This record gives sequence, structure tokens and C-alpha cells, in this order.
Amino acid sequence: MKRTSPETPVLFTVFNRPACTRRVFEAIRRAAPRRLFIACDGPRPERPEEAPLVSQVRGIVAEVDWECEVATLFREENLGCRNAMSSAISWFFSEVEEGIILEDDCLPDPTFFRYCRELLERYRDDERVMNISGVNSLLRGAELGDSYYFSRYPHIWGWASWRRAWRNYSPDMPDYPDFVQSGALADCFPDPVERKRWREILDKVYRGEPGFNTWDAQWSYAHFKNNALAVTPRNNLVENIGCTPDAMHTADNPFAELPAVQAEFPLRHPQFPIRNTELDRQTFRHDYANPLWKRIRRRLVNMRRH
Repeated sequence: MKRTSPETPVLFTVFNRPACTRRVFEAIRRAAPRRLFIACDGPRPERPEEAPLVSQVRGIVAEVDWECEVATLFREENLGCRNAMSSAISWFFSEVEEGIILEDDCLPDPTFFRYCRELLERYRDDERVMNISGVNSLLRGAELGDSYYFSRYPHIWGWASWRRAWRNYSPDMPDYPDFVQSGALADCFPDPVERKRWREILDKVYRGEPGFNTWDAQWSYAHFKNNALAVTPRNNLVENIGCTPDAMHTADNPFAELPAVQAEFPLRHPQFPIRNTELDRQTFRHDYANPLWKRIRRRLVNMRRH
């Protein structure tokens, strides 16, 4: 079995979707990492049909048949998306200095693992860089001279990071009121439309409003307040396979099954670690400006998944 990235630890987070889990697990098996961390939330007691699914998923991820050190974090009780995911990632980075994170619906191209490994090494000591994303929902193969660019937005459908970056994360965002009152949010988002949208999102996450039982907006906030950079690949390297009519996401999501393509090596690196403001403007309009499908997706994910 060919090893594409044996020295890079992988965290695989799963829950109640055996079919998706099987496909992503097979991709991890082909990469054959030497250290694999697996986290699974507990079934919801009010949904008796969920316990067999969770049990089936845990059986799938037990099928490790390569030389590998495996660690598991299997919850007996259901913590919900916000706490289950954030605590799983914190557990992972309490054990390793850097690594790759895949959820059960994030199917990576085999080259994704090498891409992450090389960039984890390249930016290991550059505290400006906090996230290596595998997803690019914007360009869809459009020409870009380098293999990746720098963004303010840390996409998390297949990503990698470091312990030193995750230390900036808190699911509760305790300093968020000070961030707003100090004017830092306005400094971060001079455009009033972007500022209003992100204030709306972060306010709801901070207050824990229904429909915002999430962990990832807080990771974006950690980037904003630290003026951090996230690597975004020129081409999409991770396919989201959960976007099907019978899954947790809505079928009309334009990200649904956006195909993953191969990364090209050797990687071509940007000359300077500077944010691409034009592509970030396009990303905001495409990913965060709150179209109807996005609102529906968020409700369904939080309502059905945890």
C-alpha cells in the first residue's frame, strides 16, 4: 500500500452516516497515515434510530488494517455539533503539533494529503498562517499563477493546522464583545455590507441562538481577530459528499459534489504571504452573503445532525 503522507497525523470526525464514512475512510486507508485519531459524538437519546447508525459507523472506522497508531474519542452522550467538534479538535492538538482534519462527508483527492504535509512544513513557524484549506468553491479550476493563495477565510471541508494556531480558538469567543466595542470588527471589514453580515453571524454564534449550534464561525473569528491568513488551493481538492437529498445538507447547495481534482507538484508558492483581497471579496459574495440555500443548509445541519 502506497503511503502518501505517513508522518502527518489525521483526525477523522464521524457521527451517524455509514455510507459517507465508508468512502472517506477508504481515502484515509489509501493514504495510510501512521497516526489516526477518530472522534465520534454519542447518539441523541430522543432519536432511537440513531444509535445503530452510530454503532455501524464506529465499526467501519475500526477496520484499520495498515501499520497505524489509532486513538479514539467515542462519546457516550451527545454533545452537539459545537461542543463535539471543537473538543475533538482540541483533543487532537493536545496530542500532536500539527495535522489534517477530515469530517465524514469530506472526500479528499489523494494528493490532498501531500499538499497538506508540504504546507504544514513550509508554514510551521509562520504565525501569520493558521489554516490550510483543501476546498476552493470559488475558482473551479480558473487560472491562478500559484498553487494556492492567501485568504482571510478558513474553509474547513478538509483542512490542516497546527497546535500553535488552534490555541487562538475558543468556542465561546469570550473576547468578542471587546472586539466589537473596540472597533476592531470595523477595521477588519471596512466594507459595510461585509461588516454587517459578519456582525450578524458572530452575534448569533456568541449568543448561541437556535440554528447557530456551530464551531466553525469561531475559527473564522480567530482568524479575523489575529489578522491571520488561510491557505486556499487554486483548485478544489476535497469533494463534499454529504450534499444529497437523503443526507444532512440540501440538494440545491451549489457546493454539492463539487469535484475534487489533483494538486500539481511541485507546488508553486506565492512570493509573499499577502491576502488576495479581490478573491476574498468574491468568496464573501459566493459563500457568506446569506443566499436562501445557505440559511436552509444551516438549519438542516444543526437540526438533523446533532
